[in-house]
Amino acid sequence: MSGPLTGYTVIEVAGIGPGPMAAMMLGDMGANVIRVDRVKTRLPDRIADPKFNVHGRSRRSVAVDLQKPEGAEVVLRLCAKADGLMEPFRPGVAERLGIGPEVCLKRNPKLVYGRMTGWGQDGPLAKAAGHDQNYIALTGALHAIGRKGQKPVPPLNLAGDFGGGGMLLAFGMVCGLLEAQKSGKGQVIDAAMVDGAALLMGGIFGMNGAGLWNDKEREVNMIDGGAHFYDTYETKDGKYVSIGSIEPQFYELLLEKTGLKGQELPAQHDRAAWPQMKSRLEAIFKTKTRDEWCAIMEGSDICFAPVLTMSEAPHHPAAKARNAYVDVAGFMQPAPAPRFSRTKEEVQGAAPKRGSNTAEVLAEHGFSSAEVAELTKAGVISQQA
Repeated sequence: MSGPLTGYTVIEVAGIGPGPMAAMMLGDMGANVIRVDRVKTRLPDRIADPKFNVHGRSRRSVAVDLQKPEGAEVVLRLCAKADGLMEPFRPGVAERLGIGPEVCLKRNPKLVYGRMTGWGQDGPLAKAAGHDQNYIALTGALHAIGRKGQKPVPPLNLAGDFGGGGMLLAFGMVCGLLEAQKSGKGQVIDAAMVDGAALLMGGIFGMNGAGLWNDKEREVNMIDGGAHFYDTYETKDGKYVSIGSIEPQFYELLLEKTGLKGQELPAQHDRAAWPQMKSRLEAIFKTKTRDEWCAIMEGSDICFAPVLTMSEAPHHPAAKARNAYVDVAGFMQPAPAPRFSRTKEEVQGAAPKRGSNTAEVLAEHGFSSAEVAELTKAGVISQQA
């Protein structure tokens, strides 16, 4: 390991969505991430082959039955030598299992204890179930995304789970680890997807407060698809390109490359003319294929990019030049980010099978071979999935 977080150990209590992403980010940066999986699960793995579990990479796995007191004790002993722990449960569940922050911090006062939830640790919705689109619905984000006169469109689960949750938790953990170095004390991080999604909306809230955003309709604002110079367009071959010519000099270049320059046109920010201008651009973009438009516009200051599929993305010249995708166990996937000049970030291996590292990890944390054998016999831990 050579990343900027080399030397830190973080215990990840297994979950779905944002927790694994946060753990992947820490592991990619060199942290020794140990995932605590269940010994048995009633649900089949959503992805049968671990190599396709991108957010499960860069860590090792121990399988522990947290329903047994001995299982909680295993986690507490891991915490004693760790710098951080992350758990994905609804409020109160970790306490009921015997691995809540109070008991963990008692074992290790310097522990940074990260809690990942949808609604937060308190408030009227704290113990309610939810998913990504529910969290972004409460922040105004979901309302703002979609075409005019149509229903809101969930932006995959990027804004709640991963942007609002996973990245928020990873940021919180790093902040906590930095502070613990100075104070010698750990603390609890309350990372909620609804909070993170609200933060992502900060700029839009600012425009709305300044009277520059129509909060009542979709596709009438500059960056929600309302403006003809900030949208996607279908090409002759049924594919799409994206345009983001906001600045006046970039807009002038768009007009030039589309053949509109020199014609009598409304002002760029004449909102009443946006629908008419969009219709004109729609007709123009359908006269050429996506690749033909790439040859004309890509690399220019128009602010242009082809709309690629996931299968196409790793093969784009820009992605290849930056090694933006890496091969892990024969599967191309997004590379670690951000990039560091000295402490190299890198994938620490594909996602492990559940419990595949139990014996080695416990040995590193002071468990004797006799203890490991006894815990295995009692069904508290498992060596393999």
